Amino acid sequence: MRIGVFGGTFDPIHTGHLVAAVNAKYAADLDLCYFVVANVPWQKEGMRELTPARIRYSLVERAIEGLEGFEVSDIELRHGGHSYTVETLRGLREMHPEDDLVLVVGADAAANLPTWERSEDLPSLAELLVVSRPGFSPPERVDPWSCWSVVEIPSLDISSTDLRSRARDGRPLDFLLPRFAIEFIAETGLYQNG
Repeated sequence: MRIGVFGGTFDPIHTGHLVAAVNAKYAADLDLCYFVVANVPWQKEGMRELTPARIRYSLVERAIEGLEGFEVSDIELRHGGHSYTVETLRGLREMHPEDDLVLVVGADAAANLPTWERSEDLPSLAELLVVSRPGFSPPERVDPWSCWSVVEIPSLDISSTDLRSRARDGRPLDFLLPRFAIEFIAETGLYQNG
């Protein structure tokens, strides 16, 4: 099988994430694509208060419910502590020793891959698929990979930062988030204090 690994904080998961994943699955001919919810994303630690990982996991689980060929993975939550892609890929490699793993990242993240923990080990664990993102051109070089693929997706300029701000200010979230996520935010007051 060809298995996509689409990781993120997903705070909250939004339409842009779903469009990226669906297009990546198609472009890379993936049999399965995991949404891997970060436990403690080291790149964002200390920048702001994160929604608890289990809540983010539940929102992703609901977002992909009934979407064939997609699953949410709690591998980073079970591992605990900081989330490092190299450890996640190693864990998934143990679970799927005969399958091809494809790491799916946005063009913005691709530019920073050399700064990731043990990035030099990543190419031996997975292929790389870079997804276009508004405001970011896919890099000409992605160290430590010698080759990778790029998939162009519809230009949806949706950011989780903006969505949290909209929720805090009471501005509309319609069509930016799945309906149940909008309802969950309204019911729980998520993002009201931050």
